[in-house]
Amino acid sequence: MKAPFVEVTNGSRDARSPTQCFCKIRTRRSALSDQGHFRSARPMRKLLVQRTPCSKPTCRLMKLAAPIAILPVSPTGPRPRDDELDLYGLTHTGRVREENQDHFLLATVHPQVVVHGTSLPQPEGLELRGQRLATIMLVADGVGGSAAGSEASRVTTEAVTRYFASTLRCYHTVGSTSESDFTNALRAAAHEAHNAVRAEAQARGESRDMATTLSLAIFVWPWMYVLQVGDSRCYFFQNGVLRQVTRDQTLAQDMIDRGVLTPEKAHASPLNHVLSSAIGASEALPEITRVDVRERGSVTIVCSDGLTKHVSDDEIASHLGLMTSAEQVCRVLLELALDRGGSDNITLVVGRARKSESAN
Repeated sequence: MKAPFVEVTNGSRDARSPTQCFCKIRTRRSALSDQGHFRSARPMRKLLVQRTPCSKPTCRLMKLAAPIAILPVSPTGPRPRDDELDLYGLTHTGRVREENQDHFLLATVHPQVVVHGTSLPQPEGLELRGQRLATIMLVADGVGGSAAGSEASRVTTEAVTRYFASTLRCYHTVGSTSESDFTNALRAAAHEAHNAVRAEAQARGESRDMATTLSLAIFVWPWMYVLQVGDSRCYFFQNGVLRQVTRDQTLAQDMIDRGVLTPEKAHASPLNHVLSSAIGASEALPEITRVDVRERGSVTIVCSDGLTKHVSDDEIASHLGLMTSAEQVCRVLLELALDRGGSDNITLVVGRARKSESAN
């Protein structure tokens, strides 16, 4: 059974099921692609719920979800060094689609000095890149059956990266009384991406919504913050237990939350792929979750639904428990999804801080 999240809103605390982190960015791997094959033309991959637009000008902006959910705190441990991080990501077209509409990003954030001129004899020997401030794991899954989905996920990934590259002060507020500065920056990043996608759609003359999901995990020691829009997922694996950190923003999940639909029936329901929230759509409702990640050996995976359509949570947990590296487990899970049909684009990124030798 999943531990409940504790959500704090206006001073009240509610236990509920899961609803739901530059400066200089150093990209580890971005859009590392394994080209796939296809058997047939691509059917429509996702639908967006259409809502009647509000006449108020302010309602044309993205609606923001305010609460932040929080997982329990673990004992403090040493901050992982850069060489202790094990990060890997890949994306694949799948066996059916003609085009890959997914994008991903793995990056670390550092303050850095760029020397444009100096009288020093050996400036290359200076340590000019500061200690890592954050690590980013991002997956964006374009919505729809046209090229607009691929453009939406690309624009979103670029917009979020640019936004965090210009944000430095907020990283130092994590864990302090000013932590709201950081969570507000996360929501602003989603807002920036939303506006960028809608502007791109208008410039292209798209007659329908150009949209994408966005699942973003940002690690600012000792916390992981997860920003969620849509139905891509973030999982957290610790001590043999896999937790789904994010909540699927679909009509089916909305009905489950209201007690109208059971999870078993929702899996087979067409509403399971109807998004109630997406970047660039008529409504985007970002949700933020904070997770304590200071225990070494815990694993985070962010993935598109192209993986979870074919690989169950129990199977993901089993392979994470046996993983030898982030690359190894990414490739094993990808092959498993492909062997079972690969009906959609498949994207996953995996990250962990290896256990230190002194802990073994």
